[in-house]
Amino acid sequence: MISGPNFLDLSVSEQTLMYLPEERFNVQSSRFNVACPEPCPEQGRRIGTRNAQQRSIPPKYFASVALAMAGAIVLFSVGCGKSGPPKPPPPDVEVVRVEQKDVPVWGEWIGTMDGLVNAQIKPQVTGYLLRQTYTDGSFVKKGQLLFEIDPRTFQAALDQAKGALANGEGQLATARANQVKAQNDVKRYTPLAKEQAIPQQDLDNAIQADEAAKAQVEATKAAVEAARAKVASAQLDLGFTKVVSLIDGIAGIAQAQIGDLVSQGTLLTTVSTVDPIKVYFPVSEREYLEYVRENPNALKGAVAEPPQTQLQVVLADGSVYPQKGIFSLADRQVDVKTGTLRLQGIFPNPGNVLRPGQYARIRAVKKTAKGALLVPQRAVTEQQGNYQVAVVSSGNTVEIRPVKVGDRVGSQWIIETGLKPGDRVVAEGIQKVRPGAIVTPKPLGAPAQAKPESATKNESR
Repeated sequence: MISGPNFLDLSVSEQTLMYLPEERFNVQSSRFNVACPEPCPEQGRRIGTRNAQQRSIPPKYFASVALAMAGAIVLFSVGCGKSGPPKPPPPDVEVVRVEQKDVPVWGEWIGTMDGLVNAQIKPQVTGYLLRQTYTDGSFVKKGQLLFEIDPRTFQAALDQAKGALANGEGQLATARANQVKAQNDVKRYTPLAKEQAIPQQDLDNAIQADEAAKAQVEATKAAVEAARAKVASAQLDLGFTKVVSLIDGIAGIAQAQIGDLVSQGTLLTTVSTVDPIKVYFPVSEREYLEYVRENPNALKGAVAEPPQTQLQVVLADGSVYPQKGIFSLADRQVDVKTGTLRLQGIFPNPGNVLRPGQYARIRAVKKTAKGALLVPQRAVTEQQGNYQVAVVSSGNTVEIRPVKVGDRVGSQWIIETGLKPGDRVVAEGIQKVRPGAIVTPKPLGAPAQAKPESATKNESR
């Protein structure tokens, strides 16, 4: 609105009046209606003195001054009449609708891999290690030679045992010959004694000699058997100088060097069967009970293999091992120190990629959540243990709503209470909103719309 000019406070400077001709200088205060509640000594000095010394001023000069001041007043009034800066538009936010569907809930545990069979290779005789016949870390077959111990001592023991056996066998032959002679004497003396051709004493002596010969034969047989056993033991010890693998598998690095004196307590190496490979992982009592309740046949081994019993391995680099495993068994008791139960899974391992002692994350489906409400994890904020989401109503008004969260499913979160299917939840731009604010929602991941060129120019200005 334009206001009219006000000349009540109008005054003309002394310098302006000095440059006007004296004959034209004549001030009429009534024309300009200069109001002064009391006599103004300053104005009297300036204007009254001029009136006394000079003549009147032409009206056109005052008209020019008044016109200039009126224009300035008009411009000032127009500037003051403008409205403030425009309000900013509602902020843009990206929203998603709450989904409701049945989803599998996965559990994850830290597991340790171990060979299906781990054979510790130890010598069974004492001796000096002569050579190693396999390459560390290579695959070996059952019965393959791994180490060789100096056999000379055991060869000498075998030769000695064989000599003792030969001596015993000779004694046995002599005892058998004596027994035959004694038997013949008994046979010859028996009819003669009946005819009283010889004394009865001779027959009795022949019978005793026969019994003694039989006993000697039996004793000699026992000695021969003992000698044979020593030979067999010596042959076995000699064979133990060649240390072989007892299973098919990967042989580890040798723990003894050539020339070492090894004995039965010395660990030479370990051979492990790694295809298939087993993995151990602990689960809590609660998880175990929930899983068994959902999958009663899951721990019965490889007889039944429903999808629920399958295991996945996530390796240290984050990749998922392509081969699926199954539960093999559960330990007989819960660890009283940790409150966990040890489970075992079996995984195929073609190419021997997985190795004993390797750590991995084991995943399995614990249960299936029926009719679960899902929202992205980034849409949920936490404050002092309480969870909340920003919900956009039908009028694009923001409401901060507390929720109760459940299990996580991938990049989403199961919401147990606080939301209903179809609610629009802010996923991007949460920091821009506050309760009751009006926003401009758009679907999550939608491309940004280009602004008009005129609007862009106005913003740059």
